[in-house]
Amino acid sequence: MTTAGRAGAWWARLALLALAAGVLVPLLAAGARSVLWVLLGIAGLALAAVGLWWTLAHSGVLRIVGAVLCVAAPLTVLALYAAGGMLAPAALSLALWAVAVGAARAAVAPVRAEPAPAPPPHRPWALMNPRSGGGKVDRFRLADRARAAGARVELLGAGHQDVAALAEAAVRDGADLLAVAGGDGTQALVAEVAARHGLPFLVIPAGTRNHFALDLGLDRDDPAKALDALTDGVELRVDLGFAAGRVFVNNASFGTYAEVVADPAYRGEKRRTTLRLLPGLLSGPSAPRLRMRADGTRADGLQALLVSNNPYLRVADAARPGRRERLDSGRLGVLGVRVESAVRAAGAARGARAAGLLRTTAAEVVVEADTPAVPAGVDGEHVLLTAPVVCRIAPGALRVRVPRAVRGTRWGTGAPDWLRVTRLARGRQDDGP
Repeated sequence: MTTAGRAGAWWARLALLALAAGVLVPLLAAGARSVLWVLLGIAGLALAAVGLWWTLAHSGVLRIVGAVLCVAAPLTVLALYAAGGMLAPAALSLALWAVAVGAARAAVAPVRAEPAPAPPPHRPWALMNPRSGGGKVDRFRLADRARAAGARVELLGAGHQDVAALAEAAVRDGADLLAVAGGDGTQALVAEVAARHGLPFLVIPAGTRNHFALDLGLDRDDPAKALDALTDGVELRVDLGFAAGRVFVNNASFGTYAEVVADPAYRGEKRRTTLRLLPGLLSGPSAPRLRMRADGTRADGLQALLVSNNPYLRVADAARPGRRERLDSGRLGVLGVRVESAVRAAGAARGARAAGLLRTTAAEVVVEADTPAVPAGVDGEHVLLTAPVVCRIAPGALRVRVPRAVRGTRWGTGAPDWLRVTRLARGRQDDGP
């Protein structure tokens, strides 16, 4: 057995041991009554989900009652667990389950060949938005550091500027690498230009969230580290998503969220605007209803639809919400939501198996509506797209340059395959999924 095989077997055995211990802990603490404690926890989640639905979909007294229920239900369950001496066993069991899932992922994660060092660019160009991320460009002296590394830096002004046109002009001027220090929306526009011309693309995580940078393994707390890729970097091939021809590095959202983003007041008062609009969008007569075709899967009556560049982790992976295990699967992630009542909201406690949730993957997704144009949020930017909207993925379309220190980022396969984990634990050769 190879070194990688022995490491995989070790992780697999740890995963199965932690999984068994996670089941045994509540049984040893409460015996057969542990089933009742589990049912109590599920009931608390269901009541909290009902409270959340009332909070979001209604206003007035019902919204206040919902907000109280959101807080009171889980606190009551915790109090009952503490009174029954089950709080510590439950916490330990959950921790063991988390260890089991993490070890299982490590066991089956693909072993990737170390990429060869990429030659430094001769004429790198960097576009920087000084207003992104609360001023990270100035705070981390990104412009000065990029210039010191040989890059030509262009700063975005206060008015509207055509980001794609600026990138195209840089290519005509001889740029052989395009870099962006800004939010995901700005990154997507420059990434499209880089992909079209076959140029390497460098992400400098200077925005507020920078989900794309996070999934690449970059350090969002120190964006200047990304500039190391200009002198000591490697290249990764990642996918790009397209919605009606518009590129996205993270996701394109339709329905409820897109309608909220479209409101002019959203930028200045995100929370207040969202709470004001949601009741009408979720349960009012103007609530959006979308139809969707994803390869062989069809759905209608959806209130919200998220199409992502590679699938996001499942709800069960709460330790890393909003994360993607990989960016090179060649598949779009599809998450649809249809919650029309408090009963359906309570069913959401079942997670990914809930009747109101649709989760799948596809190479192409077609979004249909009863209106000529469909509001969409493409990497957080509001746009109107002509219906039907065709979303597709371009596998390996983008050459991403990252620092050599990031090369160890392991893109796994999402939810662990426990049959493969069991085979590895028994010392059998892993033939893959």
